[in-house]
Amino acid sequence: MRKQTDYIELYTDYLISGNGYATATGLSSMLDGEVSHDQITRFLSKNEFNSKDLWAQVKRTVREVEKDDACLIFDDTVQEKKWTDESDIMCWHFDHTVGKSVRGINMLNALYYSGEASIPVAFEIVEKSIQFSDIKTRQVKRKSDIAKNELMRDMIQTSINNQLKFKYILMDTWFGAKENFEFITKKNKEFIAALKSNRLFATSLENKHAGKFVRVDELELSDGVPLEGIKSLYEAI
Repeated sequence: MRKQTDYIELYTDYLISGNGYATATGLSSMLDGEVSHDQITRFLSKNEFNSKDLWAQVKRTVREVEKDDACLIFDDTVQEKKWTDESDIMCWHFDHTVGKSVRGINMLNALYYSGEASIPVAFEIVEKSIQFSDIKTRQVKRKSDIAKNELMRDMIQTSINNQLKFKYILMDTWFGAKENFEFITKKNKEFIAALKSNRLFATSLENKHAGKFVRVDELELSDGVPLEGIKSLYEAI
């Protein structure tokens, strides 16, 4: 009888090698019926895999390549599913790649980059379990009980608890918030984050205390703005 780890490896290899739709029948056919599609379906339906399971799978590989100056890269993606029935995880999410909300599954990913190796080390599926009625449109909408920024901070803390070696955290504009910057700094990590053009920040502590803030799109580096000012973006408001 096959162990759960055997099924995980089989299914993972199948997903990596395939270039079309992934189905239990397709995997069974690839194995010449050694494993039936019912066995695969039962395996997938009775397990709810999470970041802990992922870490157990990649930990050994990560330990072989990790370095103190490695990067932890955060990004979220939406897998659009136009015709699938709506649920807490299969619902409307804003997709920044197309600039609008789409119906699908929203997943936050943490990718570990060390040297030439890129390894996923954590993920969270965004669940919108709270339903409410929009006052203006009277449409029923959904929201999460935990924000994606909070999910990211939890994933950073988990990576630290797992004694993952890294120095830098990279993220896009969605996570370019002061609370995130302060959290990362307090963990003795550094960050690189894209900022929206209308964000305000101080180029020094003196300017911050004096209430002198600059919009990102008004900043001219050629005018001698000090590098330490750019580095201190957690002073942003």
